Amino acid sequence: MTYFATQLTPIGPFTTIVDTDDVVLASGWTAEPEDLRPLIHPRIRPTELHVRTELGNVTRAVAAYHNGAIDAIDDIAVQQHSGEFLEHAWKILRAVPAGAPITYSAFAELSGRPAAVRGAASACARNAAALFVPCHRVLRIGGNLGGFRWGLPAKRWLLDHENAAATRV
Repeated sequence: MTYFATQLTPIGPFTTIVDTDDVVLASGWTAEPEDLRPLIHPRIRPTELHVRTELGNVTRAVAAYHNGAIDAIDDIAVQQHSGEFLEHAWKILRAVPAGAPITYSAFAELSGRPAAVRGAASACARNAAALFVPCHRVLRIGGNLGGFRWGLPAKRWLLDHENAAATRV
């Protein structure tokens, strides 16, 4: 069985899809789980989604993050499936510290392929688990936001939120 829950955040509704072990398969700032389901790789994409009012530790982590505990999401398990480079790149993204965004070029280098800037951008674009795999922490050279599936105002809010929380620590 696969479950989803939607909760309110300062930048809009946030929906998370998890498997029976509460491993995140997809997430993002939408109230519609069907916006997320197609983002999940076909090998692990659920055919049915079952609603819950909350998802335990996952729901608590999302709330804590939005309330300023920016590291609350770090230990939440995520499963995404793709090729070797993308799966590795998503693991690297999880290690990018909040409050210290990097460029797509730096992300490509950290992922082991310095010339693969487009591949790094593709890893961000194909990331199904927004927030938990923090693709919002990757910027264009010069600090321009670049893209973000959930909108540039959401990306700006996340970066500002993380920077403020990191500065307080």
